[in-house]
Amino acid sequence: MRDGQPSATAFGAARHRAVHQDLDGGVVFSDPLAWAILGVDDRARIVESARAGSRHGLRWFIAARHRFAEDRARIATTRGVRQVAVLGAGLDTFAYRQPDPAVTVFEVDHPATGKWKRERLRQAGIAIPASVRTIGVDFERDDLIAAMTVGGFAPDDAAVVMWLGVMPYLTPPAVATTLGAFGAMADCEIVFDYSAPITDPDAAALAAASDLRARTARVGEPLSDPVAPAELHRVLRTAGFTVIDDLDRPAIRRRILGLEPLGGSGGGHIISARTGEVSAKRP
Repeated sequence: MRDGQPSATAFGAARHRAVHQDLDGGVVFSDPLAWAILGVDDRARIVESARAGSRHGLRWFIAARHRFAEDRARIATTRGVRQVAVLGAGLDTFAYRQPDPAVTVFEVDHPATGKWKRERLRQAGIAIPASVRTIGVDFERDDLIAAMTVGGFAPDDAAVVMWLGVMPYLTPPAVATTLGAFGAMADCEIVFDYSAPITDPDAAALAAASDLRARTARVGEPLSDPVAPAELHRVLRTAGFTVIDDLDRPAIRRRILGLEPLGGSGGGHIISARTGEVSAKRP
């Protein structure tokens, strides 16, 4: 976080979401508020820079993780879930696009970031629905569920949690604490992304991963070490999650992007995990 604003990497991800609307027609993830929430006055330059750049894979991954998370949220709300929590909500726009007023969206972030976002929404002319709750949390100090409960979240009721672009920057204890908080709920689904070790000789994937690590380190937001899927699944089951749907690169291409799977493993994964079930699902 910088001066109450979302982090530099959060701004970068938001730019990728916005550029996806222009360069790719929002074919994977449609967000009509993506540019408005950014508040930039050099849209054309950003788009042309992205067109000439080499980070197309990252842009598609970011679009895919939001598509997957929002699809899971909509499936859950269709079956009657009335709580959606967005952790690290800085530049996310789901709360302002989802159409069901009966669904309460809890935007959870540092208090200073939440204040910044409300001002950004005002400047962009984006109305804040009555169904949106802003929860200020110091993730390093506060009891997450307790803080959310004060803000109206009901841990005894069903919920979907979207936790995108955050875990790859956290330490293993911080990840386990957050998963444990939601894993204790009787009916909770959490959707997040993580980085797994790259175990194949895919030169392009290795180069992209190395470039991303270097860039995040330069802005003072270094990535944590990749996590082996089996280890993360163990942490999830220990936390109380019993249904795990983990999408690796081939599964993302097939299920979200509608492309033929390519070889290779590791790199960015997108995962959904649920409590309250008795069997585990694997991709």
